[in-house]
Amino acid sequence: MSEHSRLRESAEADSPWRRWGPYISERAWGTVREDYSKDGEAWTYFPHEHARSRAYRWSEDALGGFCDIDQVLCLGLALWNENDPILKERLFGLSGPEGNHGEDVKEYYFYLDAVPTFSYCRMLYCYPQQAFPYGQLLEENRRRGYGDPEYELSDALADSLEEGRYFDIEISYAKADPETVFCRIEVTNQGPDPAPVHILPQIWYRNTWSWDPKMEKPRLEAAGNGHVRAKHPQVGEYYWQVDTEGALLFTENETNFERLYGRPNPGPYVKDAFHNAVVSGQMETVHSSAGTKAAVHSRIVLAPGETARFQVRLGREAPDKPFSQAEAVFSRRKAEADEFYRRVQPEILDEDARLVQRQAFAGLLWSEQFYHFDVDRWLVGDPGQPPPPESRRSGRNRDWDHLNNKDIISMPDKWEYPWYAAWDLAFHALPLALIDPEIAKRQLLLMLREWYMHPNGQLPAYEWSFSDVNPPVHAWAVWRVYKIDRNVSGQADRGFLERAFHKLLLNFTWWVNRKDDDGNNVFQGGFLGLDNIGVFDRSAELPAGGHVEQADGTAWMGMFCLNMLAIALELARHNPVYEDTATKFFEHFLYIAAAINRQHDQGGLWDENDGFYYDMLHLPDGGYHPLRLRSFVGLIPLYAVETLEPDLLEILPDFKRRMDWFLSYRPDLVDAVASMTTRGRKQRRLLSLVDHAKLPRILQRMLDEDQFLSPYGLRSLSKKHRERPYRLWIGGEMREVRYDPAESTSGLFGGNSNWRGPIWFPTNYLMIESLQKYQRFYGDELRIENPTGSGCEMTMGEVASDLARRLVNLFLRSGERRAVFGENALFQRDPRWRDHILFYEYFNGDDGAGLGASHQTGWTALVAKLIQQGWQNGDFRKS
Repeated sequence: MSEHSRLRESAEADSPWRRWGPYISERAWGTVREDYSKDGEAWTYFPHEHARSRAYRWSEDALGGFCDIDQVLCLGLALWNENDPILKERLFGLSGPEGNHGEDVKEYYFYLDAVPTFSYCRMLYCYPQQAFPYGQLLEENRRRGYGDPEYELSDALADSLEEGRYFDIEISYAKADPETVFCRIEVTNQGPDPAPVHILPQIWYRNTWSWDPKMEKPRLEAAGNGHVRAKHPQVGEYYWQVDTEGALLFTENETNFERLYGRPNPGPYVKDAFHNAVVSGQMETVHSSAGTKAAVHSRIVLAPGETARFQVRLGREAPDKPFSQAEAVFSRRKAEADEFYRRVQPEILDEDARLVQRQAFAGLLWSEQFYHFDVDRWLVGDPGQPPPPESRRSGRNRDWDHLNNKDIISMPDKWEYPWYAAWDLAFHALPLALIDPEIAKRQLLLMLREWYMHPNGQLPAYEWSFSDVNPPVHAWAVWRVYKIDRNVSGQADRGFLERAFHKLLLNFTWWVNRKDDDGNNVFQGGFLGLDNIGVFDRSAELPAGGHVEQADGTAWMGMFCLNMLAIALELARHNPVYEDTATKFFEHFLYIAAAINRQHDQGGLWDENDGFYYDMLHLPDGGYHPLRLRSFVGLIPLYAVETLEPDLLEILPDFKRRMDWFLSYRPDLVDAVASMTTRGRKQRRLLSLVDHAKLPRILQRMLDEDQFLSPYGLRSLSKKHRERPYRLWIGGEMREVRYDPAESTSGLFGGNSNWRGPIWFPTNYLMIESLQKYQRFYGDELRIENPTGSGCEMTMGEVASDLARRLVNLFLRSGERRAVFGENALFQRDPRWRDHILFYEYFNGDDGAGLGASHQTGWTALVAKLIQQGWQNGDFRKS
């Protein structure tokens, strides 16, 4: 069976081939779910130092882990180099308060391959041979200020990594059938000297019994010949087998109360027993034959360049020769993966582009994670456990007690965000749809289900605060995935589109009722995902009172209207009832366009003198103040654009008649969308917040290399603010925004996320799509200098292709360099590192170096979509 066949099978029902996957995060400590503190400080309540000893309530973490879809039974790996103070079972990184630009993993690992059903997947972890510098990484990052770069593992271990004093640990999984999983662990000494390493393949049950007295405790038991029998009252029996000589160790996945709290343990065997046995030699801490956590412990010494292989098998049966077919299974699944991607990448002729895209897909797939959170249970507490502090009832997420999540969800990444973020997920869905349209659709529908969406229609933002306000991009993602799925599968899934549309109507109503308090179609409130971009926190009370009417908030709503209009018109092709709804969104869009395009002195957000959109600060005394900050906020109105095809209007006469009525009888609204009265290429009509007079003026600034245009995409803040910072006196103090091409020098939002200069993939991607829509209307008639002042004129489509090339070139090798690696010599020059791609959260606005979370193949996986469409359209062949 090929991977495409497995995907076709799973389109009709949940395929058993999806039952097992790398659904375990790399960090379960420090999350909101595990926080039962009085002050809500999740990072400090459950730090990394506790992780090896404390049983998790809601999920597990692991190094290169694999588990079933409900995360009942888990597989993972532990390592020890005889120098580290602890057994390496999970990844280490800084918590939010622990250093300059915290919340960052301080390890090196790479997702190299995966197919959607995880019948085959592969990753690489680089394990230093000297003591891991936990304290050094923490202390140096604490010492550094906002003006300093992050202190990374490659800084702390520069000489030893350059000399190859580390082990490459390659972890691969292949399924013989839906219930039989092979794991292959290959350990290579890259250093110049022999080096010892301890390898401990592990199996354990997620602890569910401690939180529910009615839950029967599962069991792992020695079954002879080094085998382990796993028995669970609901899941049934599995057998776990390892193909190496070694001591079989057992313990319980239970908290070590004595170590953490100085209280007696209820039993002698606890979660950190393997650490105690291997690192400290305390063999009395492990059981020899039973428990809820087991490992096989092997010690080897590898010569320079030598590789050792370990194999693990999990299945419903325990054959006498469990590994006789392992090599054939791995070979077959690898060949199927290669064939799968050959069919995905037929037009991509460049080998390096194929490598980047395949690793982007791998990171996206490896970041599909088990997520479990019952907010009501979290607020009230578990039976038989101490109740949560009373402060919880007035604290974080108290209004989301309906939310009960237990699903596999596409995460931004497995370390910094071992939880979902709804607006990130919308962007994940597009590249995911290229290889697995069914899962992309299911992910989008999941956020709209009643156990996710608030009864008032709001979508949950993310675990840290479900009530935060993110850009309303879900409708856009639904519409785009519908079209991608149609292209990939050859069939239009109108059932998916209709299901999503009805729930999105509730979300649209929430936006209108909650974020347009004055009823003037200019929206305010919430940072809208663009944290750190303004002079103050837009989610908080303003220092002098009042409120901010947001150009981006208003533009996002204009885009939301047009996305809903496009979906309604598509559904109306087969059901004329939807023409009424389409008319409503057309009307609402005209109101928003009229509101945002009024002059500042008339209550709008357009500045005719500057030729740009700005937020407006409304003060308690009735005064107002334009915030003339040149940021991406003023470019987002370009997103609200849609073309209407003449043939569509002809088959929807009711909608066309009502639209023509507005054009004739509401000139006050139509003037704001002047292009509606003209015809474009092939008699198309254009709905856009930005008309033909404003468009060149905004693009002139956007395509200026001294303002927004970088060699690697669009900056989030004009570069002119480096020499001329924006300053505002408010609340008796001066606030300043300065262009920061790399890490933030502001403490706003903890200083961990910077929109004051860097390049972000989601905003750039939406701009490319918008320019393509303008091309559909204007064709070759509208041309603009790109870059501004260069004398080189381009159509909107050519500008879009140029911007896509700039973004893709963050990752593609140019000579001996990849821009994403910046000045990191190890990644730029070492052949063992240079082709392992890191997909960062954002990128330096001047040189393209990767910044922030280093594995965010969530929205940064959009590069896979750009590579695909660039080669399909022939744009990259010309470059």
